[in-house]
Amino acid sequence: MKWQALKSRLRPGQGLVIAVPYLWLLVLFLIPFFFVLKISLAEQATSIPPYTPLYTVDEAAGRVNISLSYLNYTGIFDNFWSSLWLGLNPFADKSGSNLYVHIYLLSIKTALTTTLICLLAGYPIAYAISRSREKWRNPLLLAIMLPFWTSLLLRVYAWMGLLSQNGIINGLLMRWGWIDQPLDMFYNAFSLNIVMVYTYLPFMVLPLYTQLLKLDNRLLEASADLGAGPVKSFFSITLPLSKSGIIAGSMLVFIPAVGEFVIPDLVGGPEHLMIGKALWQAFFTQNDWPLASAMAVVMVLLLVVPIGLFHRHETKQLEGARRG
Repeated sequence: MKWQALKSRLRPGQGLVIAVPYLWLLVLFLIPFFFVLKISLAEQATSIPPYTPLYTVDEAAGRVNISLSYLNYTGIFDNFWSSLWLGLNPFADKSGSNLYVHIYLLSIKTALTTTLICLLAGYPIAYAISRSREKWRNPLLLAIMLPFWTSLLLRVYAWMGLLSQNGIINGLLMRWGWIDQPLDMFYNAFSLNIVMVYTYLPFMVLPLYTQLLKLDNRLLEASADLGAGPVKSFFSITLPLSKSGIIAGSMLVFIPAVGEFVIPDLVGGPEHLMIGKALWQAFFTQNDWPLASAMAVVMVLLLVVPIGLFHRHETKQLEGARRG
């Protein structure tokens, strides 16, 4: 009924505009996801492709034999609750936890940390750019986007040269006499977080800037006339009105950060095995396509389901506000 009502209100041109992104989503997400889901229900085999078929045709009996395997998902969710508790408890011994649960928790933790730091650092930057003079906005935005002009791999290698024990930072600190031994800043959580934040910070700044630029300054003037100070005006007007930019920026940072492969592999160290590296090892080192596909399906569900529920909640709130 809702689709019929929406269809009756749309003009032919509007329907075409709406159909294009859905077609794009179908071709580039749903169809590949279907093939990944299909492979995840197979078993590893020494063949090309390296997995068993999901069905075989028995011509003699005139029937189709379907063979679905859930062993890959069973291994991922084995001892799930106990492993989840061990992963969330910072003081617990994690030697007996499920490796895959540990990988997912570490990936989500790293992505959340990256998102939070990008928000705390990116909001003042976006606010300052949106409140700067109009002639300076474009140059400042260009400075934010300049890193995209260089390959991500080159930028990560540059950070490796900066943070390593024989790198530029340690060399300068030792030359100036500030330290006697090189600081351990590379191949650990510090280097992982700093390079992740550096990489994804522009994805947070740009949506925030777009939202803050649309802020009506008359609201702030009215707040000041009513006796509110800058801090109260910020928390009562600016921050709530920039909610859409915060949500958009957080999603743009969190979603790709969960599956990041290059940065954890080059600067994170072996103790920071994230889902991107685990997928690469399963596909290319172990040649276990079904297991890698199952890991990818679980990762997609971990991202899509909460985002879908949040979007539904936001839609209901907007509909309720319009009715009210």
